[in-house]
Amino acid sequence: MDEFAFIDAIKQHTYKQPSLIKGVGDDAAVFRQPTHDIVTAVDTFVEDVHFSRSTMNPFHIGYRTLAANISDLSAMGAVPAFYLVSIVIPASWNGEELNGIYQGMAELSSIYKMDLIGGDTVSGKELALTITVFGYVGRSKARYRSVAKPDDVVFATGTLGDSAAGFFMLNNPGEYIDKAFYYHRHWMPSIKAEFASELEFLPRLALNDISDGIANEAIEIAEASQVHLTIYEERLPVSAHFDQFNEDRQLKWKLFGGEDFELIGTVPASSWEDVKRAAELTQTRVTEIGYVESVERSSPEVYLIDRGRTKKRLEKKGYTHLKQVKK
Repeated sequence: MDEFAFIDAIKQHTYKQPSLIKGVGDDAAVFRQPTHDIVTAVDTFVEDVHFSRSTMNPFHIGYRTLAANISDLSAMGAVPAFYLVSIVIPASWNGEELNGIYQGMAELSSIYKMDLIGGDTVSGKELALTITVFGYVGRSKARYRSVAKPDDVVFATGTLGDSAAGFFMLNNPGEYIDKAFYYHRHWMPSIKAEFASELEFLPRLALNDISDGIANEAIEIAEASQVHLTIYEERLPVSAHFDQFNEDRQLKWKLFGGEDFELIGTVPASSWEDVKRAAELTQTRVTEIGYVESVERSSPEVYLIDRGRTKKRLEKKGYTHLKQVKK
């Protein structure tokens, strides 16, 4: 398959977003949005660095790499709209496999009515994907990590550590409970775009997506906002049968296991009931996991109160977007 045949095979022939003026077919795409702010994010994924064919098929590679970018938009409170894909193609990948990657992206993008509006294709020694996404948010309604304040509630969506558990199962075959569930959470994570968008009316809200483990994301909020965050270990939400793993793995995966693509946030205590109502409307699990306190003479930190009621400082030691193929 030559470049032009490949582009024709993967391009959209109809579009969903009314703001799109010109999609694939020219030197650049054109879209117009006069009433909202535009949010954009980009990530690059390299075979055997960020993903491996030993643990997922091409469809799941496409699905999850796009999911990582949509999750970034969700953390900003933005509604996904468009994406661009640039791909470096090695000789070891055939046309059917490459189409599988784009089918995975198309599956996820259809959920959010996103349009593929362009990209680039080149040959190279190893497969690499660079995905750029665009989303819309109400004017001056984008969410930032820097707005957490003392006495805010700290919350998390969904459950934590599922992707890391699924990855472990894939690399360590054996008898496990809910194996299919954990595989699915690793291959096809759920994104909290609807929930984040439902919170647009709140006057103040800090959000961060949990791509590198909740400890890292909490530290990013603490540093950006110049506050301390305190999290209770016993409140960290987990899925059924997560306790089939030993305690060390459970704690490591909850705190530092990446790619759950859930959200951590902080909100004034007076707005916590509004967050719970938004969660109910969007069928999102949301859990209060801690609180924010002021920084006086020390630098911003995140603390964990463990099950023995001991307060410990958390360090940044998660990992970034599939960056380790072994744990």
